Order: sequence, then C-alpha cells, then structure tokens
Amino acid sequence: MKSPVITLLAFIALSCSLFAQAADPVLMTINGKPVLKSEFEYIYNKNNSNNSLDKKTLDEYVDLFVNFKLKVEEAEDQGIDTTSSFINELSGYRSQLTKPYLTDQKVDDQLLLEAYNRMKEDIDVSHILIRIPQNATPTDTLKAWNEINEIWKRVQKEDFGKVAKDVSQDQSAEQNNGHIGWISAFRTVYPFETMAYNTPVGTISKPVRTAFGYHIIKVLDRRNSLGEILVSHIMTFTSQGDSTANDKAKFKIDSIYNRVVAGDDFGTLAKDYSMDKGSSVKNGELPWFGTGRMVPEFENAAFALKNIGDVSKPIQSSYGWHIIKLLDKKGLESFEDTKADIERKVKRDERANFGQKAFLTKLRGEYNFKTVKQSFATFINLAENTANDSIFIMGASSLNDPIISFADKTYSQKDFLDYLKIINNTEKTTTPELIEDKFIAFGDAKLIAYEDSQLEKKYDDFRFLMQEYHDGILLFEVSNREVWDKASKDTDGLDKYFRNHKSDYTWEKPHFKGRVIYCKDKATFKAAKKIVSKSSKDSIDKYLTTRLNDSIKYVKIDKGLYVQGENKAIDKYTFKTKDTFTPSTEYPYVFVAGKKLKKIPEDYTDVRGLVTADYQEYLEKEWIKALRGKYTVSINKDVLTQVKTN
Repeated sequence: MKSPVITLLAFIALSCSLFAQAADPVLMTINGKPVLKSEFEYIYNKNNSNNSLDKKTLDEYVDLFVNFKLKVEEAEDQGIDTTSSFINELSGYRSQLTKPYLTDQKVDDQLLLEAYNRMKEDIDVSHILIRIPQNATPTDTLKAWNEINEIWKRVQKEDFGKVAKDVSQDQSAEQNNGHIGWISAFRTVYPFETMAYNTPVGTISKPVRTAFGYHIIKVLDRRNSLGEILVSHIMTFTSQGDSTANDKAKFKIDSIYNRVVAGDDFGTLAKDYSMDKGSSVKNGELPWFGTGRMVPEFENAAFALKNIGDVSKPIQSSYGWHIIKLLDKKGLESFEDTKADIERKVKRDERANFGQKAFLTKLRGEYNFKTVKQSFATFINLAENTANDSIFIMGASSLNDPIISFADKTYSQKDFLDYLKIINNTEKTTTPELIEDKFIAFGDAKLIAYEDSQLEKKYDDFRFLMQEYHDGILLFEVSNREVWDKASKDTDGLDKYFRNHKSDYTWEKPHFKGRVIYCKDKATFKAAKKIVSKSSKDSIDKYLTTRLNDSIKYVKIDKGLYVQGENKAIDKYTFKTKDTFTPSTEYPYVFVAGKKLKKIPEDYTDVRGLVTADYQEYLEKEWIKALRGKYTVSINKDVLTQVKTN
C-alpha cells in the first residue's frame, strides 16, 4: 500500500503541472513542436503596438506567425542552428541581454541618483593620510589603523592643518597642510567622496579606508555647484625655486597681458606665445572643466570671471603664470541629460560592482549558499605552511571534498583548485589572505554562472527575447539562402520570370539603351564608329578601350539606360530634341550607339531591381507553399480565443 504522504505529494505535483498547462496552454504545434500561448502573445503584442503603422488582425497574424515558425523549423532542419557563426552570434547577444538580470538594478539606479545629487554641491576639504602597502598583511593594516586613530584623537584638540603637515603621508601636505580644495562627485575615490559628503561643515570625519590607506577628512565649506566653464589661457612656465626664471616668466606674461588689454587677439597671442603647447594650437582653449579638475589657483581665477569674454590678470600657479579668458559657462544639466555620462563614470570606479555585490548577497540567501568550513580551512592551513605556489598546488591536488553548495549544485576542493590554477598564471595565490579573497570570488563566479543558466526559467521577458533573437538569426540566414541571395544570383530564373511577366514592366516613356561615345579627335571618331559597327554589343567597350586608348585616353564611354532629359547627347541624336548639345573641348566628337525601346524593356537587366524584388516575392510564396506541405501545423482554436491583445 502506498504511503498517504507520497500519494498527496504526487497529487500536488500533478495539480501544479495541470495548473501550469492551464495558465500557459499550447496554442499550436509546428512539426510536432509546441508553441505556448505566452510566446505568441508576446510576439503579437510587440509587433502590433499602439504606434504600429501596419497592424494585423489576430487571424492575419496567426498566418504570418506560422510562416515565420515554419522558416525557423526549416533553418534547424538544415542545421543552421549548429553552425559556429550562429552559436557565436547568439552567444554575443545573450551576453549583452543578461547584464541587467545579473545585478541589483535598484542599487545601480540609486548610485546614479546619488552621484547626480552630489554633483549639485561642491565641498571644500582637507585630509590626513596614513598609507597602507598594496599587499598589506593584517599586521600592516592594524598598525595603520592604530596610527590613524591616534591622529584622530590629536585633531580633536590640535590644529588640523598643523597635524596634517606633521604626520600626513600625502606628499602635498608639506605645502598645503592637507588642504585638497573643492571636490565634487567622481573627483576622489568613492569611499573618500562618501565620507566627505556625509560629514557636516566644520567637523572631522571618523577614519575611512580607501585604496590608498586610512584618511581623516575635515569639511571646511559647502556650496552649490558652479557648473562647468570653457576657457582659453596663455601660459609661461616657471621652475620651482628659480627666482630668475620666475622673474623672466612674470615679465613675459605681463607684456602679453598688456597686448591683450590693448586689443590684440587673445587666440593669436596664445598660439604664438603660450608655452602650453597642448592648448596653444587651439588658440589656448582647454576642455570644459568643473570643480576639482584644475590646480586651485587656476580654478579660482577662472571661476571668478563673471562674463563671457572677461580676461583675468596674470595669476601664478604651481606650473607657471597664466592669463585666462572665459569663453563659455554652463550649469548642471538635468538628470536625464547627464545619466549616460554618470553611468560611464560609475563603471570606472569602485561603485561599479555595488549592484552585483548586492545581487550576490541576495542570491546567497535565495539559493541557501553554504561553505564547508573544514574543507576551506584545509586550504588556508596548506597556504600557511607552503613556501611557493608550486608546492601549494601539489599539496592541494589530492583534495576533493565538497567546499561549497547552493541550489542543486555542489563544488569540491578540486573545483576551487582548478579556479586558482587559472588565476595563478598572473599573480601569487598562496597567501592565506589571497586564498580567502579568491575563495569569495570563486563562490561569486559559480553563483553568477548558475543564475545565468536559470534566466530563461525565471524571467518570461528574457526567455521571449532570447527566443526572438534565436529565431530572428535563423530566419535571416535561411531566408538569405532560399530567397534573397538565391534570387540575386539566379540569372536564368530572373530571365525566365521576366519573360513570363513582361507586361508588368512596361514604361510610360521610351528609353534609349546603349552608349554615348566621346572622342578626342576626328581620327578617333572614325575609328570608333568602325569598331562599333563591326563588333558584337558585348565586345564594344573592350575593343574601344584596348584599341584606341593608351597612355592618353582618346575615347570615353557612358553606358546605360536613359529617358529623355537624362543625357543631352542622347536627347539630340536619339530623341531629336531641340535642346542644344555642345561637346566638351576635350572630347569634341560625339556619337551614340544603341537602340530606342518604346515601352517594353529588352531583357530583365533593364529593370533588374524591379524583377529581382518580384522574383524574390515569387520564391517566397513558392517556398511557403513547400514548407506547409513539408511540415505539419496544428492550431488550437479554443486557446486562440484566449489570446490577450493590447
């Protein structure tokens, strides 16, 4: 007798299956393959949106959809879906489409808005830095942490600038007492920026760690963003500590300034005398810049200019002497207008991975991610007791216990070692700290790969879009084989189709089909006429050019199909118009060779574009007829009545 529990579970499973079928039933089968109602609804509503110019009724679209699916079926029957070109193209599209699904989009959107709001405000800051070595050990980090905390206690009582000059490991602190100046979003590393924006004016932050080390930040002032300005400048370089060179540079910049005041063109003076060669070739013009992009002396003087065209007096920076002219200014644009630029900047700094990190945290909970601590500890112990990577890898090669598990997946110590071997080519991996970092990265990589494999199951819109790309690529390739490329290359078929449908291509006006032949002199004219009279029409061009032209082009040919008004020579000699035709002095002797066609083209090449298009349409219809005979199609009319249309 069966267990009541097993019977209940079987009933629940059957009920769920029946519910799924009822919720998304099979609308049609193509060659025995089911097409669900949801897929048809997606395609139908996408192609019959409110702004569609060519809306189809449901019955019309069913017919088009069946034809589309039949072509895809034929493409698969021909093996197009197994070719490397198809696989690579679809894989490329998929890698692009997966990106929004493998991150926490809400976090990404919040970061963009946060950055924009910070761009509205500039902050004047000073800082003290205690550096941490790039490959710091826990001992190094602890030492720096203790040191920065002692400094933080000092600046609660002592002058911040004096302490910065005394202890800060930022080399510029010796000259500026730790004063950085005005900053805005993206002007510093993200942790520094965040701490600065979260610290009130006149107060000192808690220590914050960045890629450089530990910082303490003092916020001196805040102001609304000054936007960006466009300036040109004239510059003379100076050398640090060389008073004679500085005096010469000052004398030169004063002389140039006097010429500016006297009315000389600023751009010309910049081109002739500015020692900043990068900008002098552009009349001194620099790229647009905002807060924190230039040295403080230059930035302050530039932003002090109020009106377009204003020119500063000579000012000195750490690089030399400058005269600055304001060319243009602009405020912060709207979020929508700056969003793309903010996205590019976010991708280049530390916040680039925040969305994915939040997403991975969510996945670890969703899939019950677990680490086998003892298996991981074995790796750490091995790393602590081996001298180099080779010995470590040799020792770890025998390990094969489970190390992580999630969802229905389990990965072993061997899987982790294989991962380490890949990255071992570029960096040392055997320190415990690096092993721990790479273990986290290993788990993240496996989670992302698994989630990637589940996207079609979890998200209908992703599944439909991938199906659309899959079918679209196949449709293009098979249609090119069976219709487009075939029609353009099938000269016999084009000719036969034209002759069977000649009356479809009648003209309203007569056409001249042939050549206009321009000759350099009378002797060439006579020789050309003789060649034309004795040669077949396919050989005329070859004989004229090979027999009459050498290093000098004695004869020139225009060849084609013309109506009256398109060529003055043909108008005169063929259509007998009264319009004047005057040959060029270079080719004064002209005649025409060919025939006048009254209403019907001579062959398909005279109307090749029209015939090719019609022949393609003919091939398409014949192909569809053959496909409907080759593959079975079954449509569930009851399900069709359930299709939801926009």
